[in-house]
Amino acid sequence: MCKMQHMTNIPNTWSLSGKTALITGATKGIGKAIANEFVRLGASVFLVGRDSKAFDEMMALFELSVERLDGTVADISKPDERARLVENIMNKGNSLDILVNNVGTNIRKKTTAYSDEEIEFIFQTNLKSAYDLSRKLYPALKASTNSAIINIASVAGLTSLKTGSVYAMTKAAMIQMTKNLACEWALDGIRVNALAPWYIETPLAKQVLQDQEYLQAVLNSTPMKRIGTPEEVASAAAFLAMPASSYITGQCLAVDGGFMAYGF
Repeated sequence: MCKMQHMTNIPNTWSLSGKTALITGATKGIGKAIANEFVRLGASVFLVGRDSKAFDEMMALFELSVERLDGTVADISKPDERARLVENIMNKGNSLDILVNNVGTNIRKKTTAYSDEEIEFIFQTNLKSAYDLSRKLYPALKASTNSAIINIASVAGLTSLKTGSVYAMTKAAMIQMTKNLACEWALDGIRVNALAPWYIETPLAKQVLQDQEYLQAVLNSTPMKRIGTPEEVASAAAFLAMPASSYITGQCLAVDGGFMAYGF
């Protein structure tokens, strides 16, 4: 009886109840899974996505009060759209507890094949958006006194992969940004961490995993011999957002089925 009572008394440090979270790229893949997990754990979530149809479908999935769910359609690869988003968030209140910089894209090409416009688009989407939102939402995050930024990077930012040099650069820079902001903002009560997923079952990954030879090569390099799920990344994001991880900052956690530890 005592054992059962102990198991049901889960401390509130393992909850997101009362927290407010902004999630970019929240209508598909990893972002969608993170939004679902955060709502399930009690957070009030503000969704951001550039696909209006996917955004409407995502909003319709939740049968929650307005207080628990909100959002906007925005393409945050564009500076003016980021400015509109920041203004929207700041007008809703003085503080923000969680910022998940999840939005990302890729164009797989040889380094010499990229146009200047393609390079700029990937940098604006993957890196500049995260830096810009973190910087401009700093006052709201600081006002929370116990807030968290979670940057969705990639193992491509830790080692060489066949994802293209531009994507890899943005993810490596995001990981370094994570470390710098964690140190600079630690005394402001803002923790900053990153997740580095390997191949995850998302629309972006499925484009290349349709090649059975390439899929087999990926599995051969993964000790767990499978592709990860968006929900597995979401659970890691939830932990880094919770008070339970209050002494963890400046870290990059690989969600990779053992890929980074595998070696030869």
